[in-house]
Amino acid sequence: MKILGIETSCDETSAAVLSNGEVLSNIISSQLIHKKYGGVVPELASRAHQKLIIPVVDEALQISKTDLSQIDGIAVTYGPGLIGALMVGLNFAKALAYQLNLPLVGVNHMHAHLYSNFLTHKELDYPFVCLIVSGGHTQLVYVEKPLIHRLLGETLDDAAGEAYDKVAKMLGLGFPGGPQIDKLASEGNPDYVKFPRAYLDKEGFEFSFSGIKTSVLYWLKKKKYYSDVNIIKIPQDELRNLCASFQSAVVEVLVNKTFLAAEKFNVKNIAISGGVSANSELRKRLIKIGKEKNIKVFVPDMEYCTDNAAMTAFVGEMLLVRNIKSPFDLTAKANLSIEEF
Repeated sequence: MKILGIETSCDETSAAVLSNGEVLSNIISSQLIHKKYGGVVPELASRAHQKLIIPVVDEALQISKTDLSQIDGIAVTYGPGLIGALMVGLNFAKALAYQLNLPLVGVNHMHAHLYSNFLTHKELDYPFVCLIVSGGHTQLVYVEKPLIHRLLGETLDDAAGEAYDKVAKMLGLGFPGGPQIDKLASEGNPDYVKFPRAYLDKEGFEFSFSGIKTSVLYWLKKKKYYSDVNIIKIPQDELRNLCASFQSAVVEVLVNKTFLAAEKFNVKNIAISGGVSANSELRKRLIKIGKEKNIKVFVPDMEYCTDNAAMTAFVGEMLLVRNIKSPFDLTAKANLSIEEF
């Protein structure tokens, strides 16, 4: 079975071709236009998707040496995400599926992240606990078997990736902030500033990252490194130490909650996914503690951490082999829950 996947939930325009779970192509076009605005501008994202969708799909077909006549189904992200961006991909997929008389399947973007590790690790076994961590979401999910999963907890305010971006903006590091903070943190002292760890209910699985963001702001103001008018340059050594301290606080909570869930549900497999799963410290700590606890930790290849159509196509194939299809009146849903199909 060959599936064409389409992903336009935020600022990446992506198309992929999968054949029986194997990635034949995975084209991702990231929109650099948002960098100067310090975040994704929804209207600009939609316009960029409109310009890019056809050439990106054409390239995915060309790289995979696939003709449209060889495609067996079309999978497309229909939520959650930016409503205008989602509509571009969904409407394109609908038109193509209708023209080619192919089955259409709408894919929940969070499900795509949830099962993305299977693109790299066929050996990942059920059940497992998955930490989905990105700019828009921070969720812990118990996955019992294919397409059967349960949300254990999520952030009550800012997502981890959102906290990274907001702190990076305070520090004048630009957008996206995660990779830059991660790089600086690797050369800093994580014990330089003791930022708070928001565990909330220590036995629960909810997260909160708004407090640490505020703590960083207060620390910058106290040290006179912050102005509402302009960015104040921080000495490089202090900047590295600050980034390391911030990252250590965020990663510690993510790691501890994830292992708490694994132990509570007695699973021996943990997976991480989403944009922040590319973070070097998060990967390192999870793998290290996993070895100590005899729990396998699965991390996706870098190209599958950020939004991509390969993971959309993978879940689409899971649905289509079970004869689960979507109607052509399927609508985009900006706030689609992980518990919805």
